[in-house]
Parts: sequence; C-alpha cells; structure tokens
Amino acid sequence: MAQIQKEQGNLTFNSENMFPIIKKWLYSDHDIFMRELVSNGCDAITKLKKLEIVGEYQMPADEKFRVDVTVNSESKTISFADNGIGMTADEVREYITQVAFSGAADFLEKYKDKTSEEQIIGHFGLGFYSAFMVADKVTIDTLSFEEGAEPVYWECTGESSYTMREGTKTGHGTVVTLYLNDECLEFSNYYRAEEVLKKYCSFMPVEIYLHKEGGEQEYQTVGKDELLPDDVIAETIVDEAKTEETTNEDGTKETIEISPRKERFKINKRPELINETHPLWTRHPNDCTEEEYKEFYRKVFHDYRDPLFWIHLNMDYPFNLKGILYFPKISTEYESAEGVIKLYNNQVFVADNIKEVIPEFLMLLKGVIDCPDLPLNVSRSALQNDGFVTKISDYITKKVADKLSGMYKTDRGNYEKYWEDINPFIKYGIMKDQKFADKMNDYVIYRNLDGKYTVLKDYLEAAKETHENKVFYVSDENQQSQYIRMFKAEGLDAVMLTRLIDVSFISKVEADNEGVQFIRIDSDIADVFKEKPTEEEEQLLQEQQEKLSEIWKKATGIDSLTVKVEKLKDAGTPAVMTMSEDIRRFQDMMQMYGMQQKEMRGSEGQTLTLNANNELVKYVLENPEGEHTDLFCQQIYDLAYLSHASLDPEAMTKFISRSNEIMTLLAK
Repeated sequence: MAQIQKEQGNLTFNSENMFPIIKKWLYSDHDIFMRELVSNGCDAITKLKKLEIVGEYQMPADEKFRVDVTVNSESKTISFADNGIGMTADEVREYITQVAFSGAADFLEKYKDKTSEEQIIGHFGLGFYSAFMVADKVTIDTLSFEEGAEPVYWECTGESSYTMREGTKTGHGTVVTLYLNDECLEFSNYYRAEEVLKKYCSFMPVEIYLHKEGGEQEYQTVGKDELLPDDVIAETIVDEAKTEETTNEDGTKETIEISPRKERFKINKRPELINETHPLWTRHPNDCTEEEYKEFYRKVFHDYRDPLFWIHLNMDYPFNLKGILYFPKISTEYESAEGVIKLYNNQVFVADNIKEVIPEFLMLLKGVIDCPDLPLNVSRSALQNDGFVTKISDYITKKVADKLSGMYKTDRGNYEKYWEDINPFIKYGIMKDQKFADKMNDYVIYRNLDGKYTVLKDYLEAAKETHENKVFYVSDENQQSQYIRMFKAEGLDAVMLTRLIDVSFISKVEADNEGVQFIRIDSDIADVFKEKPTEEEEQLLQEQQEKLSEIWKKATGIDSLTVKVEKLKDAGTPAVMTMSEDIRRFQDMMQMYGMQQKEMRGSEGQTLTLNANNELVKYVLENPEGEHTDLFCQQIYDLAYLSHASLDPEAMTKFISRSNEIMTLLAK
C-alpha cells in the first residue's frame, strides 16, 4: 500500500443528508457530544465483531473490546479511544470529510445480507461533528483492521479545511481528541465527564472506561491479591506481623503470631467502568429475578422505596421494543406527576418522557424503553413524524392495560392491595386515552363503606331499589363521618373517592354511562333518612322553616343562608349541611387549579337542613328570644359546617370559645 502523503483539502457536504446547522446549534444540549463520540466508538467495535461473524476478521484470544474516555484538565482535552474497525485514508476522506455521510449506513448496506443491523447505533454522519460545539480543534488518529493498512492522522480546526497525513497509531481502532474551547473547559473535569457519561452511556453495549490525566494524581489502595497487570504502583505499604507472648500450662513463655505480615499497594486510580453492557431490559423476563428488578429500579431512579410491580416489555415483531415499566409507590397527592420514562435507542440514552412515544398518562410511571427502530432525527433528541411512532405508543398502552386487567382477573388480592397507589394513574389514563379506557373501564374498583371493593356495575345493581343509577360517594371520611353513620344506619352504601383526580374522573364515568349520576354523600338528604310527613305536618314544617330561617340568619349573621326543615329519623342529629353537587364540583375544580382555596360560609349552593325531631331545634323554635338561643344556633351551624368543610381560623376560634361557654353552662 502506498505511503500516505500529507494533504490538505476542503470538507464537502452531502446535499441529500445536509442539515442546516453543523456546528454551534447542531444539538440542543452541548454535553451530547460525549454520547455521539462514544456511540461512534461502540459502532466501530460492533462492526468489527460483525466482520468476525462473516469470516473477514479473526479476533485475538486476548483482545478485549472497550472505549476509553480520557480527560486532561491541564492540556484542556478530552479523548475517545476505541479498538474497533478503524479507518483507512480513503475511509477518512469518505466518512469524515464528507459531512453528513453516514458510515453506519454505508456499512449496513454493504453487509445487509450477511449480518443483522440492530446493534449499529449510528444513523447519521453528523454525530462526529458534534465535537465542534465544544472544541476549537479536533484530531483523529486511526488505523484500519485491514492487513497492511497504514495509520492516518486527521486534523480540523472547525473551519471548512482539514489536514491529513500519516499517523503513528500501532493498534487498530480510532482515537478522537478534542481541544476544548474556553467556554467548555468543564468537560475536561473528571467528575463533570463522569456525570455526562453516566447520563447518556450507562447501558451502552461496549465497556466504557473513564481515565484522568494531568492535575493532581489520585490514588487507591488494594491488597496483593487485588493487583492487576496494568496497575501503576506508587507506594508499597507494609503491615508488619503482630505477635503476642503467651504462657503455656508448664509455665514456659511462647511468642505466637496473631496477625501475619501484609502488603498493600497504593496505586494510581484505576479507570472507572462507566456502564453496564447487558442491562436488565435486554434479558428475557424469565431470566430476571424479583430482586434484580428492584435493584435496577433503585439504581436508575434513585428511589429507596420498592416499586409496587412492573411490566417487562419484550417484542421483536412487527418492531423491536424492549423495556421495563415500574408502578412506583405514590405517597402524596401530587407526587404522581413525577414519573420518568427514559427512552433508549440501542442502549443509548435519548431523552426522558418523549410524548410522541410515551402516552401522556404513562408518564406517571417510571421506566425505560429501548426501541432501535425509532425514526430519530439528527440529534436523537426528538422524533420525526411517523405513523410507526403511533404504533409503538399504542403497543405500550395495550401492554399496560393487559397487565392491569390480567392482575384483576388472576390476582385480585394484590390488585386491591395496590389500588390506592395505582388508581390515580388508571383514572388519568382513562380520561386521557380512549383506547386505554375501553380496556380498563370494567376493572376500575371502588372501596365501599365496609372497606370492601366493588365495581360500578355491581354497585348500581345493589342500589337499584333505593337509589337507581345514583352513586353516593365520600370525599373525606373524617369530615363526612356523620353522613357515613346515617348511611350505615339505613343500610345504604357509598364509595370512597378521596383524591383530587376523582373530581374529573367521575364526570368522565358519567359521560360514558348514560343516566348514571355521582352524588357526594352530603349533597342532599335522601328520602330514606326522612319521616314522610302528612299534609298537615308538611304545612307545619313550612311554617317552622320560615320562622327558623329568620332565627338562624340573625344568629349567624349570614343573610344568604338557605335553611330547610325536615323530620329526620335520627333525632340525635340537630342539623346537616348540604351543598349542590354541581356547585361543589365547580369549587373543587377551582381549588384543583389553585383558583380558590376553600369554601366560604353561607356560599351559594349550601343548605342548612334542621331536624324538626331534635330537642335543641325544638328549644330554639319555642324560645326564639331565649337567653342562649343565639349561642345554640351558632353552635349547631358550626357543627353542621364541620361535617361539610373546615372552619377558617376566626370561625374556629369562636367555635372553641363557644364550646367552652356551653360546657360552663352545663356545669352550673
């Protein structure tokens, strides 16, 4: 082969694959250059492995494929070295000097009938040029695997010209060195480089090692049996043997060794292995243990709490997709919005929560998805418009729905056990994705007043005689305890809907089930709680209502107060507060979006229902100008209000003072 002569030339652009901006704005995040250059190194190694499969390369028995990243804060450089396929001078001219010419695409075309392409990462020729976002100068030292090949050195300062000459590399592979510009010196810092590599390269399919050169040398200490051939020993530390003098039974003295002599070695800090080449999602689900799933979750998402359960996605046809979706334990109302789905392409991190691939409601989960078939654009950080992406999204939705419905059918106990944690996710999915809703509507369960779970169909069937097509629900077990007690006393049932998302969810259920209406347990006084009055009693109740309404408005100072009088079966209850379901839902929606903090006393839709059978109400009716009438009216109002909502600080202060006053009266 002819010796390489020094040459200079101009970079050429492949117009078919040309992108509008090459240097500064090629990628949205500058740190992404590390991902691109490491990916190129992995591709070079993968190509060589594939050539061995087709018989065009014989790998030495002692060869270990790897990518080495070296940072040097003194020289302000970062280099990426691989022992892959390498390049000849002609290949450098073809793949490097022709910007946007894809070496990966060219290789795949050449060997498409001999080997699969699924592990080749690169899709574009622009990845290498991401280096110029952070570097003033980039050099390449490369040697092709081909027998008789000569090393090549290439240099470019980010302009349209380059220099190429014979190189000095002795082993096959490529070293790319970046001379960082002043704005990007951070990437020559060991810990910054480590952070970026772990972000993008934690699961790449080839081992990646990070080295530090320049600056203060760092060390680590190892035992003799831990030494490796490549270790540089800086100091040998000797721990001398320890002895102890003992007395034998015959009285003689003897010195015995209690700790043998040990040698330890202070060595230059070893390169750090950055990645795991066979992540859990690449394995078959049958080969993964429960502890491995949990450990992977803790490692990737830094969540000390174990996930509830998970779904292992493993699909080869009609597209290649693997991944693991975890259902995290949700401890607060708002934490459910903090899920993370990490998207990978051939084990290369692309981005978090790409909405085109991940259905919106699934972003409440945590997980990883790896799909080599995704149609990525140049930066790999956004997706081209493609109907294929929709198919992937639909597949993921189906697998999640299948997992949940399958658990309901075959493992109902655990489904109920997890329900409080997973129901916000399921309800959100039903509201946001109709395909998911179609699959999951029949598997939404509701906890009733006895703590047992039921489905909507069974609840409606059981309530057909007493309140057909009406679903009574509890939003706060403590505040609505009075109504719960009344319901239980009459043999009625209600369901628990205590999360903010339920405000919107029940509207969705009503829309999908014509005629069905959800009513909060304190929205109205059901007829079953009332004594049915005669015509004469109805007239009397109306007169009492007019009189008592004036008394309570005067005592509470709430002119807008709506008062009703009913004969309730439970004589021990003086009054209950109710609110129109429509107005309450509107207020709840306002509160959800931060537009209103709490209900106001005497607000529109609130009704105070007084019990004509109660002794206190009778006392007020008979003593409208009594000494303690106002006191009793105010206390009865606040007690009813507390069963409905919280008192504001001023009202609560008055309530406590009034309670003490009433107890003082009783003690006299």
